[in-house]
Amino acid sequence: MIHLQEHQEENGLLWLSAYELNSGGAVHGFSTRLGGVSHGCLASLNLGTGRGDDIENVRENFRRFGVAVGFDSKKTVFSKQVHRDDIRMVTAKDCGKGLYREREYEADGLITDVPGVTLAVFSADCIPILLHDPIRHVVAGCHAGWRGTVMDIVGKTVRTMVRQYGCRAENICGAIGPGISRCCFETHADVPEALEAVLGSRAKGLIDRLPDGKFLVDLKGANALWLQDAGVPMHQIEISDACTFCRQDLFWSHRHTGNARGIMSAVIQLI
Repeated sequence: MIHLQEHQEENGLLWLSAYELNSGGAVHGFSTRLGGVSHGCLASLNLGTGRGDDIENVRENFRRFGVAVGFDSKKTVFSKQVHRDDIRMVTAKDCGKGLYREREYEADGLITDVPGVTLAVFSADCIPILLHDPIRHVVAGCHAGWRGTVMDIVGKTVRTMVRQYGCRAENICGAIGPGISRCCFETHADVPEALEAVLGSRAKGLIDRLPDGKFLVDLKGANALWLQDAGVPMHQIEISDACTFCRQDLFWSHRHTGNARGIMSAVIQLI
């Protein structure tokens, strides 16, 4: 596990970045819950439009996040995340969808080769993953809950980058961002059994059995395995050690608070 870099802005906005994605050609960031204008259980940097927040609060929060990271919030592209492995190739025509106009599609992976278009994925325990090919100038963002992880959403995204954009997997850098970690992702047998069905014996290193018959599962480690299977070198994969369930001071956790919460976003944009 590697600590992501922390960046503190004057207005208290705290965001994280990955060393592996800082090689130039793209800007990116993983938000925390700090530095926005939302109130109550959404305080303060809520970036989700479906949390009951005033849309102007969300737009202001995204504007602040964009100023900090270096992207234009009016050119963000959201998707309706549905815990599957659907991937959408994004163009400039999609700018503003989700924050300023309706999204008419569902996808848990977004890819673009268009400079200035900001891809946004959302999480509040699920694993956000950002990808960048600095040679072909392609970026992607994935939302990997346990179902998306089992379906290999991130590996499918890499293979789509290769097939549709001419990328080479060995050139791609990846960052697996803050999410619920092995220490806190407690499940019944369905999750480890699903992982074992697709990863075989390799899944054993990602699973701990608890005395009460439940399990602890490492979703970040599983997604790192999928990235390597897709051809991304391990030394180009950065894995955050930040656990959203443990760090209530920095992140929202659906498992901890249910729906009484805001949502974080991971963003990436070619420049």
